[in-house]
Amino acid sequence: MLLNLHTHLEGRVRPETALELGARLGLPEPAGGWARAMELNGPSDLTCYLAKVSSTYPFFADRDSLTRIAREAVEDAAADGEDYLELRFGPMSHTGHGMDLDEVIAAVCEGVAQGSRATGMAAGAIVCALRLHSPEVNEAVARAAARFAGRGIVGFDLAGDEILYPDLDIVTPAFGIARAAGLGLTCHAAEAGPASAAIDAVDLLGVTRIGHGTHIAEDAAVLQEIAARGIVVEVCPTSNWYTGGIASLKAHPARHFHACGVPLVLGDDNPRQTRSLLSSERRSLRDTLGFDADALLALDRTSVAAGFMEPGVRDELSRRLAEEARTASGSAH
Repeated sequence: MLLNLHTHLEGRVRPETALELGARLGLPEPAGGWARAMELNGPSDLTCYLAKVSSTYPFFADRDSLTRIAREAVEDAAADGEDYLELRFGPMSHTGHGMDLDEVIAAVCEGVAQGSRATGMAAGAIVCALRLHSPEVNEAVARAAARFAGRGIVGFDLAGDEILYPDLDIVTPAFGIARAAGLGLTCHAAEAGPASAAIDAVDLLGVTRIGHGTHIAEDAAVLQEIAARGIVVEVCPTSNWYTGGIASLKAHPARHFHACGVPLVLGDDNPRQTRSLLSSERRSLRDTLGFDADALLALDRTSVAAGFMEPGVRDELSRRLAEEARTASGSAH
């Protein structure tokens, strides 16, 4: 089963869509085309990686473009064979051009809904506050997300450059707003920062999931605490390699996390930049990191349990996963 619990709308813009929207917006096509402009050539660092992602921002210039890109993101995930998608985005980056926060969020939710109807794949959206923004801005983002709880928005996240903006205290009020609205809570942490940032995110923000968290593996005490408290880590192996968070794909700590009892889910983060969709990330777990059938089943069960999905979606995915497990068990005998 393929459940994508960590992927960004800004990292899923189709090159052909960029070409069409760019022409309409008067954006000159870069040398080598939009695909080359948006993709990374190989591993770099988080700042360079985020710069590539932000190069897509001009395409989110109006409601129709936002809706289209969100719809296509769901369609592409379904075409990849995915069974569920949580699509996160930073709405404040796309305001202006006559759109406020509510209009941006409404446009993305409409695109996600259109994609779900067209493909039959369940999907929800996660609103991201950004580390570089002021507390006041992030509280406004949280209030907007809260207004769309139950109307397409399923979660709230903090993203951005963890090295330049490590402070979590200033976003505590924003997470309180999101929590009160019943949204699921996650946070990019211990990706570029130290392992302790993951514990800070849990204790200060109340998150149940940590985005990336690769540096957790470097601190035995933090690793043990994350496992003991059942905090879910969203692993995105290829992305962590491309941001410089790990030295190579083989060095990703997912296998160590699993061995230590840390519950894991999988995402493809920004697949346009890395050229690696969720199906490829799943193969990396199996072929490069040595996840056997039992480890992959554990990941699937965690994904169903930890997803910020509606109860009916969870029940259906649980039923399908149980059926897959029975079929696999029968074929093994």
